[in-house]
This record gives sequence, structure tokens and C-alpha cells, in this order.
Amino acid sequence: MKIRHIIITTSLGLGFSPVAPGTVGALGGCLIAYVITLFTGFNVLILSSLIVLFFFLGVHSSNKMELIWGKDPSRIVIDEVVGMWIALLMIPSGFSYMVAAFLLFRFFDIYKPLFIRKMENLKGGWGVMMDDVLAGIYANLIIQIFILIKTAIN
Repeated sequence: MKIRHIIITTSLGLGFSPVAPGTVGALGGCLIAYVITLFTGFNVLILSSLIVLFFFLGVHSSNKMELIWGKDPSRIVIDEVVGMWIALLMIPSGFSYMVAAFLLFRFFDIYKPLFIRKMENLKGGWGVMMDDVLAGIYANLIIQIFILIKTAIN
């Protein structure tokens, strides 16, 4: 077992949280996005690049770790981190938007409506990552629709 796969899949150990590792992983994703916001004004290019990079690293490392830990173990939280970043992509910075993205993402990630559960049927790391990608997309879309409605009303 290569240590780099453990570091990637557990998102620097967040997945080893004894309580709600998926929630801890999503909060870790929020924290990273917040730090990016502080230093870059929430640069879309940086966040998009991180999403693509860690999506593929997550697929690869999840494939390796599933052989040891079993199918989609709770310790793997890189999917929550990437999903959270997708939920926050091109969303205005601000605490209320981050909380809304977090709550919507966790709702979709936990309850898995609207074809999200079907993504888990994909093989290996693809199934691990894709359900959270779709949860992040849905969370983002709801916030974007809210912003459009809010803008139209004002």
C-alpha cells in the first residue's frame, strides 16, 4: 500500500475522523476553498484546476485503496472534497453561500436522489467519485438558480 494513495483518498487524514468522515471531508473542502478565496479572490481557474486534478487522482487512488479497504469505504473522502469544490465553483464568496453549498451538497450526497445513487454502480474509483461530482453539480445548480431569481427580483 502506497502512502500517497492513503494521503489522497483520506484528504490528508480527514477520512480517519471517527465521527462523520464524509462531513469532515466536505468541511475540509470548504476550508481549502476559503483559503483560496483569501489569497486569490476565489479564482475560478485555480478551483477548476484543483477539481480536475484531484478528481483523476481520486479515481486512481480510490481504485488502489478499494482493493485493501473494500468498496467505497467511509475513509475515502477525496470525493467529498472534490464534490464540495464543485458545489462552490463560480458561487459568490461569502459565508452564507458557503453554508448553503455545504448543506445542499451534504443533502444530495447523503440521500442520493436524481440518479446520484446510480453513479455508485460505476466500477472502482469512478463510482466513488462520480456520485459526489453529481451531488456537487446539483448543489451548485440550485444556488445558481437562486442567484438568478434573486437578481431578477432586484
